Amino acid sequence: MSTIRFQALQEASNRKAVHFEETNRKSSIFGSNVFNEKAMKQYLTSDAFKAVQGAIESGTKIDRKLADYIAMGMKEWALAKGVTHYTHWFQPLTGTTAEKHDAFFETSFDGSDPVEKFGGAQLVQQEPDASSFPNGGIRNTFEARGYTAWDPTSPAFIYGTTLCIPTVFISYTGEALDNKIPLLRALAAMDEAATEVCRYFDKNVKKVTATLGWEQEYFLVDKALAHSRPDLMMTGRTLLGHTSAKGQQLDDHYFGSIPTRALTYMRDLEQECMLLGIPVKTRHNEVAPNQFELAPIFEETNLAVDHNCLLMDIMQKVAERHDFKVLLHEKPFKGVNGSGKHNNWSLATDTGVNLLSPSKTPMSNLQFLTFFINTIKAVNDYEELLRASIATASNDHRLGANEAPPAIISVFIGEQLTKVLAELESVTRGKLSPEEKTDLKLNVVGKIPEVILDNTDRNRTSPFAFTGNKFEFRAVGSSANCSNAMTTLNTIVAKQLRDFKVEVDALIDSKAMKKDDAIFNVLREYIKVSKDILFEGDGYSEAWEKEAKKRGLSNFKTTPEALKARASKRALDLFSELGIMNHVEVEARYEIELEEYTKKIQIESRVLGDISKNHVIPTAIRYQNTLIENVKGLKDIFGNEFESIAKEQIGLIKEISLHIEGINAKVEEMRNERKKANMLNNAQKTAEAYCNKVKPYFEIIRNHCDKLELLVDNELWTLTKYRELLFTK
Repeated sequence: MSTIRFQALQEASNRKAVHFEETNRKSSIFGSNVFNEKAMKQYLTSDAFKAVQGAIESGTKIDRKLADYIAMGMKEWALAKGVTHYTHWFQPLTGTTAEKHDAFFETSFDGSDPVEKFGGAQLVQQEPDASSFPNGGIRNTFEARGYTAWDPTSPAFIYGTTLCIPTVFISYTGEALDNKIPLLRALAAMDEAATEVCRYFDKNVKKVTATLGWEQEYFLVDKALAHSRPDLMMTGRTLLGHTSAKGQQLDDHYFGSIPTRALTYMRDLEQECMLLGIPVKTRHNEVAPNQFELAPIFEETNLAVDHNCLLMDIMQKVAERHDFKVLLHEKPFKGVNGSGKHNNWSLATDTGVNLLSPSKTPMSNLQFLTFFINTIKAVNDYEELLRASIATASNDHRLGANEAPPAIISVFIGEQLTKVLAELESVTRGKLSPEEKTDLKLNVVGKIPEVILDNTDRNRTSPFAFTGNKFEFRAVGSSANCSNAMTTLNTIVAKQLRDFKVEVDALIDSKAMKKDDAIFNVLREYIKVSKDILFEGDGYSEAWEKEAKKRGLSNFKTTPEALKARASKRALDLFSELGIMNHVEVEARYEIELEEYTKKIQIESRVLGDISKNHVIPTAIRYQNTLIENVKGLKDIFGNEFESIAKEQIGLIKEISLHIEGINAKVEEMRNERKKANMLNNAQKTAEAYCNKVKPYFEIIRNHCDKLELLVDNELWTLTKYRELLFTK
């Protein structure tokens, strides 16, 4: 078996960068495979174009007759580009995307007169099997019907020879079975709530859009090397493997010169992104060896989420052309940095204002402070729910490690903005005097742009940090669909903005306060009650863990712990009140996420047992037999003196036996705990059993295997080693 490893190493070492040539400027090809505004103007009638624009801008329903015209134009555009099939492209609760391709080609009943056909009915709705996707009990196997319905706010695109139509996925009874529907509802709630608050400052604002800029981190490993590791192929991470003597300790990879093969891959990937309208802008080496990052220009959140889902699929397909395997797992290698997907979130008005970016006028800065402080208050009130939104089996490995934020949700705003909030906290209760109001606007609110420009720092240990004109939700995992985190964040902020407006209006109406006085009064109280969530120090320290506990902040280090907040009465009421999800939809997601956690740990447990017993132990025994033969030979030569001469070999034989015994015993114990967990009928208890009873064996078994890797002859070891996976360029 070791020959597979060495063949893979030979193959990887001989690789040359795949030839790739960029023939056009990015600006000239951007969005050319997207049915965007330019394409719609060319292929749609005036009424059809207006109908799509109305659906995008104000959510108006598209008439079925106009849908036929839209479908006709979309088909002609696609056929002109060599497309043969179409698909409803959706995001079921698997964490990935789904698609079923149908040909445009159709024949008449007698087989004559073949045509390319695509009408409004095919565009607007299709019927995939709802029971075959995760549904949390909403659909039984015998209740298969579910529907995909066109989402006109996310433009159709061409990939390969297929027209992909972004859609939502709902059950026959109307419940959301995907990640997109709750996100769209949360964005609508945010638009409504934020627009109402904006009108305190600008009556011309008619719409507020939540924006998102994600930063996708990933590892690249040669395809042959990845295929030589069963754990990488089956679970996306290495379940065993001794750390390399050289890792990232020299800090020589971060922002370093990009290796030639990796750079060629990036260029090819960027070309695909340009064609599909994904506005990627930044690429660089990340901290760990063979780790990289790709980041786009920010976009409207729904579109940004779709683009990231599409990107993760494209990354794998392009990697195949370059003989790479892309690893999106949050922690594929022990001992070096894992990967995240920082979500940079902000709010923008239809008048062109970033609500989280200060301006030159006190009025604009009061608007900034309003949204800034309300966001902090929302995170303070719903930190448990925000933690649950990024809870997965794979992200558990990353949170709290040296490069990632801790499991404790806190907000970093920087020393200078902390001082600004302290100033605002001291605002007089009730009406402000003219002198105080003037002083406040000139010396506190008025100076915010300079404060942010010169003094806003970053804190890599903060899971939720303000970075100048946006909040960066750093705790999101690299393999995650951003929709879960974005649905939660936009929901809690929308709820907070609603409450804020109610409180401000009450002060204006009941106490005859002026608008500014009322806003300052409410913000002052929010600052006081939100202090616990603000933290500027080292999020990794034990002192912070103790301090966070005193403040009453949650510290859920595992997914089963964290997910309980998803099904709490508070969460159910929140999502229901804002119309994001009903109780059935929330509880279904809770069940699905617990089941997904259980299955992932179960798979990892089985793979680890298989590798340790079928790779590691046989290899160790083979080497042990070599040592035994060596000792026998020494005995034949040296007689009674052989024990002192063969002391090291005998010690190795005993040590190998101890590790083999340890592996066998712990794999068997792990299997028994798995059986017990499988007997439980409650999803929460099953997940907890896998977390607390099965998973602890992983590290014990791994430790034995990794010790054997150091003891066994390198020529015999079957599994590609860390130094080879991380440093083969």
